[in-house]
Amino acid sequence: MEFFWMILIGLIAGSLARQFMKGKDFGATVDIIAGMVGSLIGGLIFEKAGLFAGSSLIGSLLVATTGAIIFLYGVRLIKRV
Repeated sequence: MEFFWMILIGLIAGSLARQFMKGKDFGATVDIIAGMVGSLIGGLIFEKAGLFAGSSLIGSLLVATTGAIIFLYGVRLIKRV
């Protein structure tokens, strides 16, 4: 069941990140991947900064969306080169 929630939060976070990062749409699969990778990146950043978003759904979405935005920004920088 935890895997289901991880995919669901990844999908929502990836979709939210896509709304902030205007440009080419990569599709739902990439949104899920960006959200899941983003949750890892966001978790590391929030942990290193000493911030705790909590274990709530909103906190998880905030962390995952922040990380997904950073991840998508990095992917776009690499694709330009």
